[in-house]
Amino acid sequence: MKLAVVVQRYGADLNGGAELHARYIAERLAKHVEVEVLTTCAEDYISWHNQFEPGVEQINGVPVRRFPVSRERNVEDFGRRSIQIFEHKHSLAAELAWLRSEGPTSPKLINHLRRHNQTYDYCLFFSYRYYHSYHGIRATSQKAILVPTAERDPALGLRIFRDSFRSVRALMYNSPEEQTLIQAVSDNGDVPCVVVGVGSEIKANPEPERFRQTSGIKGPVMIYIGRIDKNKGCGELFDYFQRYSRLSPNLTLVLIGKTVIPIPDHPKIRHLGFVTDQQKFDALAASDLLVMPSYYESLSMVTLEAWALGRPVLANGRCDVLCGQSIRSNAGLYYENYEEFAETLQAILLNRTLQKTLGQNGQAYFGKHYSWPVIERKYLDVLDLLDRETTGPPRKLQPLPGWFGRHRADLPPSRSVVEGLPSGPVLPSPTSASSQTWVGFS
Repeated sequence: MKLAVVVQRYGADLNGGAELHARYIAERLAKHVEVEVLTTCAEDYISWHNQFEPGVEQINGVPVRRFPVSRERNVEDFGRRSIQIFEHKHSLAAELAWLRSEGPTSPKLINHLRRHNQTYDYCLFFSYRYYHSYHGIRATSQKAILVPTAERDPALGLRIFRDSFRSVRALMYNSPEEQTLIQAVSDNGDVPCVVVGVGSEIKANPEPERFRQTSGIKGPVMIYIGRIDKNKGCGELFDYFQRYSRLSPNLTLVLIGKTVIPIPDHPKIRHLGFVTDQQKFDALAASDLLVMPSYYESLSMVTLEAWALGRPVLANGRCDVLCGQSIRSNAGLYYENYEEFAETLQAILLNRTLQKTLGQNGQAYFGKHYSWPVIERKYLDVLDLLDRETTGPPRKLQPLPGWFGRHRADLPPSRSVVEGLPSGPVLPSPTSASSQTWVGFS
């Protein structure tokens, strides 16, 4: 069996989001089936500048075929188009123009999929909202498997993506909350699917004392790992932490990740910037807890890494996924305002029994649902089940309407569509289908 993994960016040094997710899955599946990665020459996710040479290279033993991006993103144009379709009535043509503006636009990648469709048994697309997935699914729908990595953001309410969700052979969801959102917006409950998520490359034997000695940090530590961005809730985190620090000045907030917004000049906020994986896991093992302030997540790999190391998590309860993960794992607390932030943080720091119990629960949850043997088995099972699927005729994509239909401004603001979708964590229930169960196969 030959599998194409199709993703917007790919590289050994890309350490976040869907790109890292895709690399982990590609490298793990390559032990079982033939895998080729199809991606662009871009490295930067804002400009999509062609940083790499087109052609084939090997990364960690997996062939990676790169295609050039035809144009870099015009940030101002993309911003205008986003406001147009997110906030106002608009047309299908406006959504397609937004997709081109968002990038990374690579017609050569899509043409490769069309010309070599018979080369691959299945095409595994990462991230629903980009050019390569939308057009790639239309080129290979009978072989397309989608890993949506969807969050509760306005892009999910765009009409163009509903057909993608309905026409693929299967969907691999990151969380029950993501599954609920996509099924509500697209009515694709009959499409085979599973909640699978992703594992992580946990470094063996992290050394917390090495981090303490190198950094010189003493006392309790709360760590944040990820892009330091307003959209990740970091602005609110800085506000909450500084207010809390006036009451409890011993706690240090350690930040690891790329800076997008300014970091306050505060004696107990330490930004370590970009670090190696070993340094990251040393710091995580040395921390008392991980804080995840993000409003929108489809999974949060760093939360799973914290649990794998037995660290409790303090999460933004307004993020359905983080709240749901905390409840289902019984390994984290969550907050929705400053008062709850302060009280839950204080509880974790002062109650060592609670801290230890949450950490142990997290390790058990990670081992049961997110260890690599579990993740690999789910992917291999879905490939096997698709090969044996006997239900009905192949799914067909609906053709796009004609010129007048595409330009008729009769679509609602996508933000209003998303606001009307179900919200809240998906709670475990003895009578509901398990998140580990395949749905829709026969």
